[in-house]
Amino acid sequence: MGFEKSHPAVNFIFFSAVIVGTILFQHPVFLVISFLCAIAYSIKRNRWKAVRFHCILLPLVAAFALYYSSYTHVGGTVLQQNMIGNNMTLESVVYGFVLGFVVAGVLIWFSCVHSVFTTDKVIYLFGKISPRLSLFLVILLRMLPRIKKEARKINTAQQGIGRGANQGNLWQRTGNCIRIFSTLITWTIDSMTTASESMRSRGSSLRGRKAFSIYRFDNRDRAYVIAMFGCLTLTLMAVLLQQTDIIYDPRIIMTPVTTMSYVFYIGYAVFCLMPLMLELWTEYRFKKARRSL
Repeated sequence: MGFEKSHPAVNFIFFSAVIVGTILFQHPVFLVISFLCAIAYSIKRNRWKAVRFHCILLPLVAAFALYYSSYTHVGGTVLQQNMIGNNMTLESVVYGFVLGFVVAGVLIWFSCVHSVFTTDKVIYLFGKISPRLSLFLVILLRMLPRIKKEARKINTAQQGIGRGANQGNLWQRTGNCIRIFSTLITWTIDSMTTASESMRSRGSSLRGRKAFSIYRFDNRDRAYVIAMFGCLTLTLMAVLLQQTDIIYDPRIIMTPVTTMSYVFYIGYAVFCLMPLMLELWTEYRFKKARRSL
């Protein structure tokens, strides 16, 4: 049983905390820990698809850092002047990389959310709070892979008459892509309208509607929550002791690293690695049980 088999509330608590931490903690150590743990867990969940996604993100982070440092002039350590005469500072370059890694880390964690959360988990978590919100999220999550599949169908049909996305010169390909996109938008609107009418006819908007669930908060989930909150307590202590604070303007200044800092770093790293460690431990137990047969 991997992390995706845990109680939906456990999944929700972990991903909410780790995404909020990735956004708020701009300290380089905490940011690198969150980013590397996100990459490791994403590769474990999505394999080569995640590797391709990471290879696309990393050049974009570097490009954003260069763009940010070219047009934002914070800091006092001048490195050089760009082609239009603006000063590029060390602080702006570093802060550009920080912002890029924050966005990239959040996107990678959201890719893990998409692989762990299923529609029944969304209904279980938000069904009692807001049935309409849960229904909207379920339709949206179900629609995304269907849109991708339908786009391939439309492109294949257009290729049969010589109007595919990769057929013709540049001008013709642009027109073909616009035509395919327009057809896809029409199909998406029609499909969502049909889904909305179908759910309304089934009484989705009636009061007192209940959702069936198969989840039970067992002892393993309790132990996992206790471990999570233990690591979160260490992280909160780091925040209160200003171990996550850093200033990038006019100089890069952060709280001195002490022995307790390493305890906070380890606690945050353990928290970010908990889903990966759980899945690796589960696989090890499963393989060990099979060898003993």
